[in-house]
Amino acid sequence: MNRAMDIDARVECRTPTPGKKPTRIEAWKYATVRRAILALVPRRGDGIPFARLPDLVRRKLSRQDLKRLGSVPWYTTTVKLDLEVRGELMRVPNLKPQHLRRS
Repeated sequence: MNRAMDIDARVECRTPTPGKKPTRIEAWKYATVRRAILALVPRRGDGIPFARLPDLVRRKLSRQDLKRLGSVPWYTTTVKLDLEVRGELMRVPNLKPQHLRRS
């Protein structure tokens, strides 16, 4: 996805929580946050603590994207949950607090 996409394009973000309805966000926001998350989360090892992810995503984004995005923690969580449903991210088993790794 890129910035040239339809300004009204939206992505449906699902959650692994049963019974919870998906939310729709602007496609450029989804693509921007997804790109940052996937650049930060390792494929191996103990992964990265989820609690650190919003701050790390914030550091990856340009000033312009930050200004246009809105709540970085909310978008990070929303996209992270959808990436779990899509099988791109997984929670590292037996680690508390929650850690993430690429699938």
